[in-house]
Amino acid sequence: MSMTSAQRAPTPSTAPAADSRSPFVRLTELIAGIEPGKPAINLSVGEPQHAIPPFVEPTLAAHLAEFGRYPANKGIEPFRRAVADWLGRRYALPRPVDPETEVLVLSGTREGLFLAAISAVRWVGPRDGQPAVLIPNPFYAAYAAGALAAGCEPVYLPATRASGFLPDLDALDEKLLARTVACYIASPSNPQGAVAGHRYLARLAALARRFGFLVFADECYGEIYSEHKPAGMLEASGPDFANVVIFHSLSKRSSLPGLRVGFAAGDRRFLGPFLELRNVAAPQVPTPAQHVAIAAYGDEAHVEENRKLYSAKFDLADQIIGDRYGYVRPAGGFFLWLDVSKHGGSEIATKRLWAEAGVRVVPGRYLAREQADGSNPGADYIRVAMVQDKATTAEALHRIIAVLG
Repeated sequence: MSMTSAQRAPTPSTAPAADSRSPFVRLTELIAGIEPGKPAINLSVGEPQHAIPPFVEPTLAAHLAEFGRYPANKGIEPFRRAVADWLGRRYALPRPVDPETEVLVLSGTREGLFLAAISAVRWVGPRDGQPAVLIPNPFYAAYAAGALAAGCEPVYLPATRASGFLPDLDALDEKLLARTVACYIASPSNPQGAVAGHRYLARLAALARRFGFLVFADECYGEIYSEHKPAGMLEASGPDFANVVIFHSLSKRSSLPGLRVGFAAGDRRFLGPFLELRNVAAPQVPTPAQHVAIAAYGDEAHVEENRKLYSAKFDLADQIIGDRYGYVRPAGGFFLWLDVSKHGGSEIATKRLWAEAGVRVVPGRYLAREQADGSNPGADYIRVAMVQDKATTAEALHRIIAVLG
């Protein structure tokens, strides 16, 4: 991405976070003691509410006896093979993924994204200055938690409208890159729904190889999109997948947030040491759950139906919200990222929506951190999770319009 100096996003921030607690804890405190003005509708948590796929129950039942054994942390071979096969079908990869050395099962992606930073410090080795982890701002909280647990300085890269809601790679100077341990990137992004193109991802992978850091690509929302399939980091990283690891989950793709199954795939040189850490520090994934995942990665019908349900709700947003609040239908993911700067900013708008409409959303300020200049890329926005059924979603959107105008 190349921009003029006038368009360029703010300078990356290395300032410490004023409040690093969970955004949902902060939200609960914000609206504590306020009675909802109407029957509550929760659009704050990105927890899919669609029906679970029909194959889940019989698959679990067929493998119940396997709950009686400790599972291997690497993941059973059929699971790793199913993941590798799915990646080959889904993405235009330079070569097939090796299920033996380039895939690991995860207990969802949160713990994997967190522990990856700790493992990265050991794998990357000494840096030219204080080790840093680059984080898009706004961001998923596990990224910053991992950076801090690894003893690294979290450096927040503003992802604003000016930069297409992705970090501006032109704003990264060589001094910062030389001390970088890892860079987190989410595409589609949470909360903005921005999708990074192949060229952007290839450029980031090239920077990682040049400066010796890792790219942790969070692709959990990659199967929820409006028109075009989002590109994947493995497609853009070269034939050896060097310095790149992707993270996927069934939470969004298959509406199975409670199953806690995901995977990491990519650079085998890193995944070996990562597995060593996981063998002593990470939760194991029950093999019956892995068998459900095998079925899920072998079936596209439920994914297509899931995508249609989200598309129908975004059709509602197109009709009901229109061009209010800077709304543009996101390229991927299932969030609305609404500009409420004319309504007092994210916290005031959130309290009003709860008090007057019973609609629970997340202040964008809580999903981001202050930059060096004191600005917060989320301060003027609210995040709305389109996870409820169509009728409930329509009611919530109408209530938002009634309150904010």
